Amino acid sequence: MQSSATPTHPLARLTADEIDAARQIITAGGLVTDSTRFAYLGLAEPSKDEVLAYTPGAPIDRRVRAVLIDIATGASHIVIASLTKGTVEQVEALDTRTQGQPAIMDDDLITVDEIVKADPGWVEAMAKRGLTDLDQIRPCPLSPGNFGFPGEEGRRLLRVLSFVQHRPDDHPWAHPVDGVVAYVDLIERKVVKLIDHRVLPVPKREHNHDDPAYTGPARTTLKPLDIIQPEGPSFTVDGDEITWDHWRLRIGFDAREGLVLYQIRYLDNGRERPIIYRASVGEMVVPYGDPSPTRFWQSYFDIGEYLIGQQVNSLELGCDCLGEIYYFDAVLPTTKGEPRVVKNAICLHEEDFGVLWKHTDIFTGSSQVRRQRRLVVSYFATIGNYDYGFYWYFYLDGTIQLEVKATGVIFTAPHIPGNPYASQITDEIAGPFHQHLYNVRLDMMVDGLTNAVEEIDAVRVRTGPGNEYGNAFTRSVTRLRRESEAVRDAHPGASRVWKIINPQSLNAIGQPVGYALIPQGGPLLLADEGASVRRRGAFATHHLWVTRYHPDERYPAGEFINANPGGAGLPAYVAQDRSIDGEDIVVWHTFGITHFPRPEDWPVMPVDCCGFTLKPIGFFDRNPALDLPAVTSSHCHPGGGHGAHDHSGHEHGGHEHSGHEHGGHAHGEGSPVQP
Repeated sequence: MQSSATPTHPLARLTADEIDAARQIITAGGLVTDSTRFAYLGLAEPSKDEVLAYTPGAPIDRRVRAVLIDIATGASHIVIASLTKGTVEQVEALDTRTQGQPAIMDDDLITVDEIVKADPGWVEAMAKRGLTDLDQIRPCPLSPGNFGFPGEEGRRLLRVLSFVQHRPDDHPWAHPVDGVVAYVDLIERKVVKLIDHRVLPVPKREHNHDDPAYTGPARTTLKPLDIIQPEGPSFTVDGDEITWDHWRLRIGFDAREGLVLYQIRYLDNGRERPIIYRASVGEMVVPYGDPSPTRFWQSYFDIGEYLIGQQVNSLELGCDCLGEIYYFDAVLPTTKGEPRVVKNAICLHEEDFGVLWKHTDIFTGSSQVRRQRRLVVSYFATIGNYDYGFYWYFYLDGTIQLEVKATGVIFTAPHIPGNPYASQITDEIAGPFHQHLYNVRLDMMVDGLTNAVEEIDAVRVRTGPGNEYGNAFTRSVTRLRRESEAVRDAHPGASRVWKIINPQSLNAIGQPVGYALIPQGGPLLLADEGASVRRRGAFATHHLWVTRYHPDERYPAGEFINANPGGAGLPAYVAQDRSIDGEDIVVWHTFGITHFPRPEDWPVMPVDCCGFTLKPIGFFDRNPALDLPAVTSSHCHPGGGHGAHDHSGHEHGGHEHSGHEHGGHAHGEGSPVQP
């Protein structure tokens, strides 16, 4: 069967018709039985050359990539199929002993529940803890890692911790069952190992953040805050293409990576200048620091192991953005290869961000101010207990940012006095120490495909000849010429940045145009050098990696991170030691949060933010926001008096930008923009 869809761009998101067609083509190829599941299905992106050469109306060869698993035998295959030709083009068997396993599927939650509750040893372990009503126990299927344990090679395993749920509206995270873990083989459908280390009391008190009896009456001290755009938003949407002020970009959405941004460019004096060809968060790891026999293995790769895109929230019923909102739906495959639609999965809006530039001149008497504004493209996903918001920001001065917001419920354990690996949260509950480490893949294209990277540090100059008074400081600039030289760490004390330049594109003063990656510079992976998670998540051991572009090098930890023994992804890419000086390059940046949970993080955690900034340095010949009009609102005038407010509720002289939090308020507070 050929797809009847007529996409208008090679990178257009897969439609429901195309997902249907893909399933039928792969089935017709004899690759699907009753026990076959689609662990992944997504767009097989065309080559960069093909996309950049595309002209509207030209024919497009639409292809998909699928990962199939037979849940009866464990046999797994990678399949490439052409929707345009209606044929299967490639089938490759996955060696699960050396390459790893397909991702964990939603179906596995049900499978694990059935398996452990049918196991006599597990049932007895629960009874030892006074848990005899199995309907109240919530087994939690968790990725196994890879520790080289005999008998685990090539097996499709999960390790299972459990929680108690007193009734359907009781949140089980407050009632962790610790000291016991089941190792479950999903193919053989049995518990292959049960560790019953020690009996600990199961916390009994309920801490339900959505129960007024627990939270107390809602506060009444806040007056309404409305963001009004009476003339509508400043952006336009044409399919997947977004235009806002001088910005142009495309969106995509992948079952694994979630939100993907393509062909980010800036309209500069009538010329579209490319900055990034493709941007996505390619992987994240959440390693825990508890070395106990039942928890030492806890390290979750939420993108590669759990497919974060599949866990995207629907924002239809919540107040996710303030102002004029445009929603994109996400069309994703089920494990049967059928399409499902997640309504309002991606939120697009713009928000005020305070003062952009301002000057009151003591000589001319001129007093000028311009306000900053940013375009926000965002989505939220829930992975078990945690919720993650991914926010891409585009500013009027050419700056790009990514901010990740971690919220939800911390993974809990019973409180053990003196435990050096967890914080006490309540009298019964502890929060194990852990990290959230993300790696963003930036396929850079600053004014073209010939890019390079410079590392720039602030440098103190010693007192001496030419610096007699010791006040001098300067900077060092180091060109990173090969992949082996470009595995680097942040240095906050030197204000280190990495500048991506185009040596073949010069600005008005004869210098290469560039964008600087400004890191936050937090801790990297804290697990010891010999730890399994360091082999598997090596991307998180450095803040920066730079590689020569290759279309197959897409994931920081490799394609099949579930049960992978390690060494895949960035270590293998940079081992080729290719030139990255004036080449088509990809910049990979690791950032994140080291979380020592607080009582204030319970029972639901206020957002904890991290991210990075891309700032133009010499990309423009002058301040690109000089041509912004002066504010003309009647609320903005001199002599407004103490406490005067502008239209958006900001106090003059202060800074409080409008929020953008998915969930928590009535939908009517934002006005959805219709497609």
